[in-house]
Amino acid sequence: MANASVIEKKKQIVDRLKEKIDTASVIVVTDYRGITVAQLTALRRKLFAEKSELKIIKNTLLRRAMESAGFKDINVHLEGPTAVLFGYEDPVAPLKALVEFVDETEKGQIKAGLIEKRPIDSKSITAMSKLPPRDVLLAKVVGGFQAPIYALVNVLQGNIRKLVYALNAVKEKKGG
Repeated sequence: MANASVIEKKKQIVDRLKEKIDTASVIVVTDYRGITVAQLTALRRKLFAEKSELKIIKNTLLRRAMESAGFKDINVHLEGPTAVLFGYEDPVAPLKALVEFVDETEKGQIKAGLIEKRPIDSKSITAMSKLPPRDVLLAKVVGGFQAPIYALVNVLQGNIRKLVYALNAVKEKKGG
């Protein structure tokens, strides 16, 4: 009887993990060896501000959740102590926080992850963390679209301005 309740609890954990996997925009599997509880707490606070969370999960439960979500590729990286970052909004901000933490503490290791449901390796995660936040990227795109429009308006106004100057010059020359 007790064994059945343990199995049921594990199934519930796997189901909750699958829900997190399905809703997360970014998932990163890390090794947390050498990181103190105080450092983990500080990282979790930083990630919470970025609408993300860091969970320490047993590899077997995470493996089952990844398989049921259709991401067996990540299971290769589930060795040793594993912490998983789940980011729910901007995928770059939690990556930036995690990579900065690993660089500052020189502890832990980023193994692999999923960004927008696509597998990504640790080098790509580090590279993506160097990108500006999503809002800044969108602003740059919008600015790129607006620049040609502003240039066209300026060119058209320039021709109208020249015509007005020419008409004013003719008016002054004719005296009235």
